[in-house]
Amino acid sequence: MIPGYLLSSPLGDIALRAEDDALTGVYFIGQKHYPGLVMMPDDQHVPRVVRRAQEQLTEFFRGERRVFDVPLRMRGTPFQEQVWAELARIPYGEMISYGAMARKMGLSPGHSRAVGTANGKNPISIIVPCHRVIGAGGDLTGYAGGVDRKRALLALENATGMPDFEFKLVGQA
Repeated sequence: MIPGYLLSSPLGDIALRAEDDALTGVYFIGQKHYPGLVMMPDDQHVPRVVRRAQEQLTEFFRGERRVFDVPLRMRGTPFQEQVWAELARIPYGEMISYGAMARKMGLSPGHSRAVGTANGKNPISIIVPCHRVIGAGGDLTGYAGGVDRKRALLALENATGMPDFEFKLVGQA
C-alpha cells in the first residue's frame, strides 16, 4: 500500500498520495474510487511534494491561487489520461459540459458518458479540476467527491475564497 497524508479542509478531510517526487492522488476521504492508503502520522517524514501541495491547496481554498504547479503523475488507461489532460486545460472559474469536452477531444457528443466515467476516476481532484465539468443542461452531476463539494468548489472559484478555516497536515491514529 502507498502512504497517504491526511489534510483537513473546509470541505472535509483530504488524503494526499505521492510517489517519488510527484503527487499521485488528491482524494476526499470516502469519495467514490477512494484507494486504500496507509495514512501516515504527521510526525513521520512528509515528502516535499506533499508539503507543496498542502501550501497550494491552502492558497486555493483562501482564494489566493488559481493555477497549481505541483509535479503530478497520473496513471490510467490511454483514454483516461487523455481526458485528464483535457481537464487540466479548463481554466479557473470556467465550466464545460461532458459533451463539449468530448467534442474538444475530437469525439462525438455521444462519447460524453465515456468522458464522464474517465472524469470520475480522476485521481487528483481539485488540482486537476474535474469539478468544472457539468451536465449538458447545467446540472452538477458526476462528481466523485459529492455534488455538495462540487457546488462549493465552483462557488469558491466565483467568489473570494473561504478564509475562515484551518488547513493543516494531520495524522490518523
